[in-house]
Amino acid sequence: MKKVLEKIIEGILTCSGFVTSITIVLIIVFLFSQAFGLFSSKIIEEGYVLALNQQNKVSQLTPLQIKNVFDEEITNWKELGGEDLPIQVFRLEDLTHYYSEAELGEAYENAGAKIAELIEKTPGIVAFIPQKFVTHPDKVHLIKDNTISLKDVFAGAEWFPTATPAPLFGFLPLITGTLWVSLFAILIALPFGLSVSIYMSEVANPRVRSWLKPLIELLSGIPSVVYGFFGLIVIVPLIQKVFDLPVGESGLAGSVVLAIMALPTIITVTEDAMRNCPRAMREASLALGASQWQTIYKVVIPYSISGITSGVVLGIGRAIGETMAVLMVTGNAAVIPTTILEPLRTIPATIAAELGEAPAGGPHYQALFLLGVVLFFITLIINFSVEYISSKGVKRSK
Repeated sequence: MKKVLEKIIEGILTCSGFVTSITIVLIIVFLFSQAFGLFSSKIIEEGYVLALNQQNKVSQLTPLQIKNVFDEEITNWKELGGEDLPIQVFRLEDLTHYYSEAELGEAYENAGAKIAELIEKTPGIVAFIPQKFVTHPDKVHLIKDNTISLKDVFAGAEWFPTATPAPLFGFLPLITGTLWVSLFAILIALPFGLSVSIYMSEVANPRVRSWLKPLIELLSGIPSVVYGFFGLIVIVPLIQKVFDLPVGESGLAGSVVLAIMALPTIITVTEDAMRNCPRAMREASLALGASQWQTIYKVVIPYSISGITSGVVLGIGRAIGETMAVLMVTGNAAVIPTTILEPLRTIPATIAAELGEAPAGGPHYQALFLLGVVLFFITLIINFSVEYISSKGVKRSK
């Protein structure tokens, strides 16, 4: 009976491990399948075209060029490789400025012919119109609608997914914002976390350790939104006042909040790793004449380097993947930051803020999934890097 029970338990554990593994693989496959659909989407908004005069030689435009044309930052076709002609932007709602309702018809049945007529007699026009209104394709010249490219996404410096006629999905501001905030969060958290860990493991008496450790572990149970409120009420005004900034919501505010959130993880894991250092090694070091501090940084820390790096990895993971607290204190400006005192936006905050509003299956929706893939690879690279450093550290300590 005992052997049967053991076999049943073994089978349950095996099935659980198998189901968990399959679930993880399916989640990753789903993430990738949704994300890479972005590169089959067209640049121009679905169902619309950009129509030019037949004499216009410009045949294709990048998403950024289209945005600049319709924002009137580019005003001459010469800037786009065409003739020296002023650009005249036309949208469907502008049609009543050129023709009366009687000319267009009660149900706009004459709209296609009138649009073709307008384009034909206006050399510098660029018309953003529904494709169904292109009733005379022989009288207009359509901009080639390419698919969204890797360059547009990963080298794009603007994130404007709701822009018309061509949304912009530049990841650079979001990737740099994420790395910027995470880097400074770790630079702030690591020295403090390591110092507290050394104090708790090697210096503090048992009584102090017994109440300090549960207190620190309690900090990891605080919801991230509470940290966000704390950052918004305390840290943001303090940074604004100290650095004399117009607004306190900045990358530095996000880094400080994330550093506070990462501290409990770093301290707990690092302190446990240091306490696992054999007592015989400490005593041998002291017997050879080393001081307590020499023993700490020449014996305890090298022996515990694997655990210390594990704590750092978990801390970095908390920092990179954090959403709500960062969303509240960083200013959410999708621009490439030049200093840590500027507002910025991170990948998790972007996904959390925009996924609910993105039409399912559309380019915006797919771009947010692709951001999730980028975040996945960032975390994967960090894990591999730290594991490599950890293994080198263990070899040196041996």
